[in-house]
Amino acid sequence: METVVSGIRSTGNLHLGNYFGAIKNFLKMQHTHRCYFFIADYHSLTTHPHPADLHNTVKQVLVEYLACGIDPEVATIYIQSDLPETAELYLLMNMNAYVGELERCTSFKDKIRNHADNVNAGLLTYPVLMAADILIHKAKYVPVGKDQEQHLEMTRQFGNRFNRIYDVEYFEEPVAFNFGTELVKIPGLDGSGKMGKSEGEGNAIFLFDAPDAIRKKVMRAVSDAGPTEENQKKPETIENLFTLMKTVSKPETVAFFDEQYNTMKVRYGDLKKQLAEDMITFVAPFRERILELSNDNDYINKVVKQGAEKAHESARKTVEEVREIIGFKRFG
Repeated sequence: METVVSGIRSTGNLHLGNYFGAIKNFLKMQHTHRCYFFIADYHSLTTHPHPADLHNTVKQVLVEYLACGIDPEVATIYIQSDLPETAELYLLMNMNAYVGELERCTSFKDKIRNHADNVNAGLLTYPVLMAADILIHKAKYVPVGKDQEQHLEMTRQFGNRFNRIYDVEYFEEPVAFNFGTELVKIPGLDGSGKMGKSEGEGNAIFLFDAPDAIRKKVMRAVSDAGPTEENQKKPETIENLFTLMKTVSKPETVAFFDEQYNTMKVRYGDLKKQLAEDMITFVAPFRERILELSNDNDYINKVVKQGAEKAHESARKTVEEVREIIGFKRFG
């Protein structure tokens, strides 16, 4: 069984775009691959989160992934900072990473433009930490989006460089796990682009949203004045509403409003009301499970401890072997 490693951001709540995108595929992968899913709290330190916020957001993200169906008895889900071996491998790999190549990284250039007052060493060496997260479990596959492909290429580069320096064939090249046609792009409520928190709270439907919040967001979704001729092509803003409806509504509901649109009878207020209620129905089980898990600290503590122990078994072996290859030997 081949190993898959995927990082989970440690800030923000999960929304429908997350669920219909990567998470549904994670749920399948956990039964076909040896999966390590980690909550990347070390990475969040580049933005200097408040201690209370850091702990609470890590817990919330963990709870929401569990509520979606990640099974800690099948996959390994752990908190990045619970694995000290990651920090050690990060240090060792930093010795073979060069400032020039890190400064040329697209994500670093973007971050220093957006955070000119906080250009810290963690931002510069971000790709090295990502490489350590992957190489620590000697992963074969890494589910990544387009924005992370350069980091994966740098991971291969760091692993290959280690092999050349020490004349070994220790790290194999991890490759992107391609979801292909199974990856669904969920549009945002603003009428364009994809659903995401970065585009604004009102652009996304979160799995933890209360019914009233969902109704307000959906009713504010961008639409237009309506079709001006029968069977005309839907503009992007309207096509996005139908895409959202296809993900949460019954086929006959979608067919009804499609027919209403094609015959110029559609009333967007009615469409949005139906879409909102269908979203509420879809989100309800996740919200209920999130609330239930959030109050079960014994179970959360058990999951975290179990995940750390399982991840430690893999990570400890890697670091011990890397130290031996480099030449670290214990005296006595």
